[in-house]
Amino acid sequence: MSYQKKEVKSRYFPDFEQDLPSVKGRNVVITGTTSGTGNVAARVAARLGAKVLLLNRKSERATKSLAELKQSYPQAEIIAIECDLQSFGAVRKAADEIRRLCPEGVHVLANNAGVMALKDEATADGFDVQMQTNHLSHFLLTKELMPLLEKAAQTSGEARVVNHSSIARMNPKKNLLPEYLEKKGGKLGGDGANIFFGGARWVRYGQTKLANAAFTAALHQKLQAKGSKVKSLLAHPGLSNTGLQVTTVQDGGMGNFFTNMFMNLGQSQEDGAMGLISCMFKREVQSGEFFGPGSGPYALKGKAISMKLEPFYDNEPTRNLLWQKSCEAIGEDFKI
Repeated sequence: MSYQKKEVKSRYFPDFEQDLPSVKGRNVVITGTTSGTGNVAARVAARLGAKVLLLNRKSERATKSLAELKQSYPQAEIIAIECDLQSFGAVRKAADEIRRLCPEGVHVLANNAGVMALKDEATADGFDVQMQTNHLSHFLLTKELMPLLEKAAQTSGEARVVNHSSIARMNPKKNLLPEYLEKKGGKLGGDGANIFFGGARWVRYGQTKLANAAFTAALHQKLQAKGSKVKSLLAHPGLSNTGLQVTTVQDGGMGNFFTNMFMNLGQSQEDGAMGLISCMFKREVQSGEFFGPGSGPYALKGKAISMKLEPFYDNEPTRNLLWQKSCEAIGEDFKI
């Protein structure tokens, strides 16, 4: 029997959701909303009154989740935009569509979508499938939408870019390595994995989550230096029971037995989404904040609390490396 997502009761989310402010009149862009934390964030955005733009690959699951959202929130403006994060061309096309739909600006960009511990394969653009999906395409999307974010910030007082990392940002040595950001997809260690989150699959995944964090730190530093009202924020979900583990098991990155045992330690996807949603909508959030489960950087579950960006990625060499290699990857300079 293959692994199936565990249904876990939400402990903190109901009270958390009640304290969120209205975002009526705001334009919110979210990647990866067919399930998991992104789907929870899309539901919250719709309930709070935002115009919600959902960026997903074309699939039956995307069609079904869109229909469910529209049925649940019939008064909300919810728009699906096809976007395959394994293609830079698709990201640019999606950005063109957002510019058409939101000429007044984008108030929140949630770079949420991600894959985990997949095989050592290259995208059509030549990059590791995990790194392009989790970071490089989000870097490009943020660059493409920055004028709209700046426009919204000027008229509304602020805008937000939210990146979604994980505990895996600490795996294995907390050092961002340039080769994982280069055109070396399919040549980055093979398909090895073990039950203790070791092996090349997990090294590549850890590098993507470290890249998410370093991107947040670099973007925060550049925006602050400019005096921008756009905020750069980071979240992590702890151990959240989403569809991510199902996909990883199917691809061979985790075993059924271990995953079933390990996920008993986790929290619901709603509780896991609180860090992401805090960054997106919580009042008086400041650029450079990092929201995740309480009790420390390795916490698997709990209320979302504000933490500081960590020095192992929030330092000048790492920020510069992340920015330089990401610009090289997309073939464009990202100037703030």
